[in-house]
Amino acid sequence: MTLVNTPFLDINNISKTFGGVRALTNVSLSIESGEIHGLCGENGAGKSTLIKVLGGSVRPETGSVTINGQPLPLGSVPASEEAGIAIIHQESAAFPHLDTYDNVFVGREIRRFGGVVLDRARMKTETATLLARLEQRFDPRTPVGDLQPAQRQMVAIARALSRNCRLMVMDEPTASLSTRETGVLFRIIRQLKADGVSVIYVSHRLEEVFELADRVTVLRDGRKVDTVPTNAIDRAGLIRLMVGRDVSDARTREPSVRAGVVLDVDGLTRADAFTGISFQVRAGEVVALTGLVGAGRSEVARAIFGVDGRDSGTVTVNGRTLIPADIQAAVQAGIALVPEDRQRSGLAAPMSVKANLSLAVLKSLARVGIISDAKEDALAVSMMNRMAIKAENTEVAAETLSGGNQQKVVLGKWLAASPRVLILDEPTRGIDVGAKAEVYDLIGKLADGGTAILLISSELPEVLRLSDRIIVMRSGRISGELPREEATQERILSLAMPEGAA
Repeated sequence: MTLVNTPFLDINNISKTFGGVRALTNVSLSIESGEIHGLCGENGAGKSTLIKVLGGSVRPETGSVTINGQPLPLGSVPASEEAGIAIIHQESAAFPHLDTYDNVFVGREIRRFGGVVLDRARMKTETATLLARLEQRFDPRTPVGDLQPAQRQMVAIARALSRNCRLMVMDEPTASLSTRETGVLFRIIRQLKADGVSVIYVSHRLEEVFELADRVTVLRDGRKVDTVPTNAIDRAGLIRLMVGRDVSDARTREPSVRAGVVLDVDGLTRADAFTGISFQVRAGEVVALTGLVGAGRSEVARAIFGVDGRDSGTVTVNGRTLIPADIQAAVQAGIALVPEDRQRSGLAAPMSVKANLSLAVLKSLARVGIISDAKEDALAVSMMNRMAIKAENTEVAAETLSGGNQQKVVLGKWLAASPRVLILDEPTRGIDVGAKAEVYDLIGKLADGGTAILLISSELPEVLRLSDRIIVMRSGRISGELPREEATQERILSLAMPEGAA
């Protein structure tokens, strides 16, 4: 395919201010037809705001956008959709109580008999076809709220594919996808490129940017730093552009294991979820629980924390056996869970940052049943400083923060309670490279301080970097355990892959 001289997408001097804070300052970039263009930067760099400008949900104070030489009316979602722009957000915008096919065709329902009756049969059929293209086999009638995060992400992608989009903006599209699902998505993206569709690919997973993108633009503090071909820069150079400094990727944490067993899981079983799960985590130890999406890792974590019940087996903390399906008992025993899906389970999004940070320790902030504002304020300020949470103040709603800062709030909420056992389910999902380094350092310090940590992660470099032991799950069972010094990505994947898989 020959690229024309006139850019397909031309963004000129876009600036946007929120409450006196500059989110974007004179940002300009161009994208060709059929180009995959990476967009990188730390949380707060302006990526999300630029995406919202393209999607029409935010109107900039200055600047212009043209598509195929035609000006795009800014601040209009319908105009952006009409221009062929499809946005796939990091946290998929979906209607959880609607069926999958309704989510795919929401706002563009197929009708018959002159538009009087919804053609549900056709919508179900077309949704099934789209899901099959994404190698998904679940029923199109399944409510989106019943799907796993990876499946909900696929529904968002299917919705975008159902439109004749000419520009697809993907914001962290693989954050909740398995290795196999990521491979499927990459094949689809490359096919879109071959068909002349332009793709803006936003990801903190820099290896994906290098694998897919033709060029990459870096934003920092709301300004464009540079646009470079991906074959003209290496990972270290890209990180320097993003953070303005060198960030070491070297594995720095050394094992810090104390003798005493803190968490003892024995024979944990729940029908159709997991069977015979047994392991221990000692004080100061980081144990990784890894495997493919759907292996049952998150389900085990939820059962340990008491969110879900169990058919058999025991969970013991410091010799104290916990009652099944009792979150309060788990918290009182010193267990904390930072969940995979922060928007649905970990964050009270409409509430303030201060309220979120104090949720797990309200009793300690109260006197004769009344919460001390001074104590709550002091806690919030302390945790914001400790977690390096970027927010205007403690009173802003948590939902206004970037994804990485929301994750820090969820982490901070539980760290305020000084847990004995900390379960981290995909703790760096959607977090930029700078924030990841901070979280890694925090995990190391917590382990050094004696906290028993159960780390659930799909990112194998992360698992290898942080863990003392690695437990691999496959199809609801433990398929193997590796000490850190014997673990490699290849050995982990071999244990994680279904039997008979190529």
